[in-house]
Amino acid sequence: MQKRISPASRIEGAISLPGDKSISHRYAMLAAIAEGTTRIGNYSTGADCHSTLGCVRALGIEVEGAGTEFAIHGRGLEGLRPAAGDLDAGNSGSTIRMLSGILAGQPFRSRIFGDESLSRRPMQRIIKPLGEMGAGIHARDGKFPPLEIEGRKLRPIDYVLPVASAQVKTCVLFAGMFAEGRTSVTEPVRSRDHTEIALRQFGAEIEVDRHKITIAGRPKLEAQNLAVPSDLSSAAFFIAAALMTPGSHLSITGVGLNPTRSALLDFLSGMGANIRIPNLESRDGELVGEIAVEHSALRGGTVDGGLTAALIDEIPVLAVLGTATQEGLTVRDAAELRIKETDRIKTVVENLRRMGVAAEESADGFFVPGRQKLRAAELESWGDHRIAMAFAVAALRAGGESVIDGAEAASVSFPEFWDTLAAVVKS
Repeated sequence: MQKRISPASRIEGAISLPGDKSISHRYAMLAAIAEGTTRIGNYSTGADCHSTLGCVRALGIEVEGAGTEFAIHGRGLEGLRPAAGDLDAGNSGSTIRMLSGILAGQPFRSRIFGDESLSRRPMQRIIKPLGEMGAGIHARDGKFPPLEIEGRKLRPIDYVLPVASAQVKTCVLFAGMFAEGRTSVTEPVRSRDHTEIALRQFGAEIEVDRHKITIAGRPKLEAQNLAVPSDLSSAAFFIAAALMTPGSHLSITGVGLNPTRSALLDFLSGMGANIRIPNLESRDGELVGEIAVEHSALRGGTVDGGLTAALIDEIPVLAVLGTATQEGLTVRDAAELRIKETDRIKTVVENLRRMGVAAEESADGFFVPGRQKLRAAELESWGDHRIAMAFAVAALRAGGESVIDGAEAASVSFPEFWDTLAAVVKS
């Protein structure tokens, strides 16, 4: 699908966004192995999160509902059943990596696969710890999906993550629920902690000591009534559009502002962004609030070290925003971007160059010069939802009409993206 985008004169209005992808995945998986019926409101409408629901159904769990409201009838830790066929994770790395931790502890064999993009994404980071816990895992060429998982009685481990990854951390903690004893994960830098919050909410015993997270095995998880906050990663596209478009005033309501995710707002504020949080509350252990943003003159900045891990999903749209800053944007320590849905370092730089930006690519990042005028261009999503949405923002500041090929990729995480964007763009 092609999308034609004309320049915007300003971004204005008040919007609410779909439920957070990361939280939706975790709630659905934990609801399946909790005891009783969990009701989830504002569940993500993205295709990835519906891949998780499809896998849960295939494992014998009744899921009722549609749209954003679901009831999941959990059957406890021992309640899953062998799927009649292969489990389909679609395009979702979250689904295949996190659910594998649960499948590793089952008394049956599972096979889980994904689409062409997911089939190119390496899985050694979960294969290694799950193997140490006693699960049998076979992968194509030893590292790619599909994964054949022979669930077994698991043993607890103390695992040190070589690279910060919330998905791998979650996989090991989920597997730890099926082990007798205490399983711990130590991460080099703090990653998003939605898993720890959700596990506590469902009744698991979790301890956090700086970068070490420990879970007690064999918890009795209890059903919950939950509301998923709106996705800050989705909000990032609209925040960037408002910041770089003169005359803009935008309000985004009900956004998840978890401190391990809100590094985005801290980073932007440090660049000079006019961003306010008029109200803030705690909901199901997660912080939720409103974001008010206005067009701002931005200095520029550097994303590296632990900040890279905290902003990994927002880097594509930050690269676009970097063109509107005084000093540009430097990204380092982001080799992880090369194994996302696309090689996001390469695809970001390629699209920027198509728009006349002299972006410089490096092995683990890039530099985007500031004070750039974007020119209209034919842009490509390469099937990556974050690339499609990031360059929709770029197209709003181009000198004429731009075209995005593969615009349908946005539906992986945000099916309503194009309609929501149209609602706030003033021509």
